[in-house]
Parts: sequence; structure tokens; C-alpha cells
Amino acid sequence: WGHDTTQRIMFSRTLLAAAALAGLVADAEAFMPAGSAALPKLSSGRINARTSTVGPLMAVPFKNAEGRKMRVAVVGGGPSGACAAEVLAQESSIDTYIFERKMDNIKPCGGAIPLCMIDEFKIPTDVIDRKVRKMLMISPTGKEVPIGQTLADDEYIGMVRREILDGFLRNRAIEYGAEAINGLVTKIDIPKDGDMETPYKIYYSNYNGKKVGTPETLEVDMIVGGDGANSRVAKEMDSGEYNYAIAFQERIKISDEQMSFYEELAEMYVGDDVSPDFYGWVFPKYDHVGVGTGTVINRPAIKQYQNAIRERAGAKIEGGKIIKIEAHPIPEHMRPRRVNNRALLVGDAAGYVTKCSGEGIYFAAKSGRMAAEAIVSLSKKGSMVPTQSDIEKTYIRDFDKAYGPTYTVLDILQQLFYTNNPARESFVEMCESEYVQQVTFDSYLYKKVQGNDPVSDIKLLVNTVSSLVKNNLRKDLPKDQKFYNPVESLQRL
Repeated sequence: WGHDTTQRIMFSRTLLAAAALAGLVADAEAFMPAGSAALPKLSSGRINARTSTVGPLMAVPFKNAEGRKMRVAVVGGGPSGACAAEVLAQESSIDTYIFERKMDNIKPCGGAIPLCMIDEFKIPTDVIDRKVRKMLMISPTGKEVPIGQTLADDEYIGMVRREILDGFLRNRAIEYGAEAINGLVTKIDIPKDGDMETPYKIYYSNYNGKKVGTPETLEVDMIVGGDGANSRVAKEMDSGEYNYAIAFQERIKISDEQMSFYEELAEMYVGDDVSPDFYGWVFPKYDHVGVGTGTVINRPAIKQYQNAIRERAGAKIEGGKIIKIEAHPIPEHMRPRRVNNRALLVGDAAGYVTKCSGEGIYFAAKSGRMAAEAIVSLSKKGSMVPTQSDIEKTYIRDFDKAYGPTYTVLDILQQLFYTNNPARESFVEMCESEYVQQVTFDSYLYKKVQGNDPVSDIKLLVNTVSSLVKNNLRKDLPKDQKFYNPVESLQRL
């Protein structure tokens, strides 16, 4: 490797990522920053979500001159907001409001959900479009590796359309008693740090089925922001900046014969032609396929990458009719601040999307539920107002402890395997291992770090390093395209 700086960096990343692979199946917490999920501090005068120093440390009695119940507003009607509202609505001492601008919103999304979510959140089978039991990984050279042979007969990845899933979860929250407001939140008056009595004042346009919204306001005591990557709540509570990817997807109607190929199959394509830092996909839906890609470091070229994924899929989708084009930002990492006083973030608004896989639906639903459960428990039948410190020590701490290691390991893997074509080729080769498939699927389907086989871990480490070295020396791999995009891509937060 000599004195070539790039190669030395690549070699060090190789060792780190290979070790992370062993960590994924052994003790992933070893790769977490100090404090389980340490967050960067801000230069802003506002307090950091992990180091609260302003306001009371314990819940304070709820006081309201009007004699009303405690009010909690959930902004956003996707999985995170809907699951939060469902829990809150079942507490009779809390009035729950859920804001959603488009009740039939169609969010661009691959739509994959793990098996554990179906049971845990009681998702009925008619919400699931497809049960994927096989995946095809396709490398930059076109090498195809089928995975899924380790799955049991009753194991699968659920494929959903977001408009169906979101609608089901939101309607269930409404049935439990959440008051739905078909409105767009435009502004929030934020109480001073440490003020536990002054309500939040939400300004919104109430559409209520109309094309033009009517300006209205609502005063509430707590806010749960589940309003996505472009969160208004996050902006108003000064949660800090973060990087985002752009996801682009086309819904393509293909023939019945072509559709039969994707009956229980999803495809993942890697290569700098489809994305310089992510992957392209073909995911089956009810009567069509979702074909898409994403990128952080070269967002202006997203349509170029989308054309490439269509070309890579080739005859399998040839002649298909594009029935919908979708694009949406996806957060790249957690927000620097996820709680400020009595306002907190969940789902994409908090930045709960994993690197490498881009998964976010389960973590959105789970964070919404965990946040709401913390509020209900801490409020003691609506008699107490939870403080920032309370929320940090329950919802934030518990979420980070449960899922922080997963985010860390997947971040490391993305930094290695999605950086150049030799690494992408090794990524696909690695997926040939039944041990890798078993651990990966078990970890994904059940959201628990799996595996404790030291011999297999060491073997995986050796094979990963040797594969990366071999593919970096190959001359037949496609060369990574160079691009210059300093404003959009070279400044990562």
C-alpha cells in the first residue's frame, strides 16, 4: 500500500468496517460513542438534548386557569405521529390533537417493514402488499447474489404503500380518541427555556377538506414533532441542522408476467452509476414496482442515477408505465437536539433513519410510541408536566440504548462499502455467506443484535479484508465517476 494516502485510508476503513461486522454479531455497543449515544454539542445558547441545565429536573404540577385537561399536539400523521397519538389518546386525562396536512399523503418510500413490526404494532395482513422472502443483490459488475435461504417459512419482509400504512395507523389513533386536524402548522410560539406553565401556541391553516386553509391557533402544553425531515417543529424548537439524502422513486406498472418475477422478490443494485453513496432498488408493491435510488453527496444528479437504475433493471421492467414520480428528503443522522423543554421529536424529524439500509418506518413508529409512553407515565394522569430532564432520562435514553448500536454499525458499514466500486463488489460478495445472511435477516426482522459465534466472526473479518484487498487490485471493475459538487456534497455535518 506504500505511501498512497487514499489507499492507506481505504485500508484503515477496511479494518474498522470488518471489525464493525464482528461487532454487529457480537457486541455492537463497543462501537458506540461514550455515553451510549453521545451527541454533538451546539454553539447555540440553547440547551443540548443530552446535557440539560435549564429548568426543573423533575415534573411539576399541571396548572391551567381554564380548568381544561393537559393538551398534547402531535404534528405529523405518519407512522411516528400516528403511533404517538394512539398511545396518548388512550389516556383519558390528556386531550390529544394530531395535525396532518394531507390525509391521503403518498410519501416516497421503499416501504419495507420488519416482521416484528407487524406483530408489535398489530398491522393487519391487508395492509401488506407483498411478503418478500428473497432478495437479489447486484454488484457493479452485474454479479447477482440471491439471499433469503436462511429465512423460515413464516418469515418475510413486509412491503407496504405508505398511503395505506399511514392511513391505517392514523385512523386507529383517531378511533382511540385523538382529534384529527387537517391542517398545516406554519408557526409555533415557544415558551422561554424552563417555563413549565406558558402553553405553546400553534398557528396553522385549517383545510378541513377545503382547497384554501383558514388561519387558526391552538394552545397546547406539550408538542410531539413527527412532521418529517423538513420538520416545522424541529425548526421552531431550534433542534440544529443535519444533512439529508434525496430519495427518488418511480412507481412503474409492469406486465403480469414481469410482475410474477417480483412475486416474493426485491432487488438491490449497488454501483456508482446508480448512487455514489447509497443503492438503487426495485421493490414490489400491490400491482406495480417501486424503482428508485438516493444520494447525499451528489443530489443534483439524482435523475441521472434514476435513469441508471432503470437501465440496470432492464428487461425486467421494460415497457412499464410510470404511474407516479416521487421525491423526498431523508435525514442522514439524528438531530443534535431532540428535546427542548416540553417539545420533542420522533421519526424522521428526529433523524431516525439508518445508514446503509435507509430504514426508517419501524424506528419512526417505535420512537413515536416510546415518546408517548414516557409522556403518559410521567404526567401521572395529567396531573404533572414532564420536564426536559424527565424526557431525556426516559424516551431519549431508552431509545438510544435500544437502537444506538444499530445506527453506529450501519453508519460504519456505509462509510466503507458504499464509497467505491471495489468496496461495493466486496459488499455483494460478503452477502454470499449464509452466516452473514442469517445474522443480517435476524437483526433486521427482530430488531435485536444477533449472533455470538466468535469463530464465524473471525472468519468473516478475514474474508471481508481479503475481498476488499482483492477487489481494489482488480482492473476489470468499472471506474468510479468523478464529480465536483462542493456546495451540495462535500460538507457533511
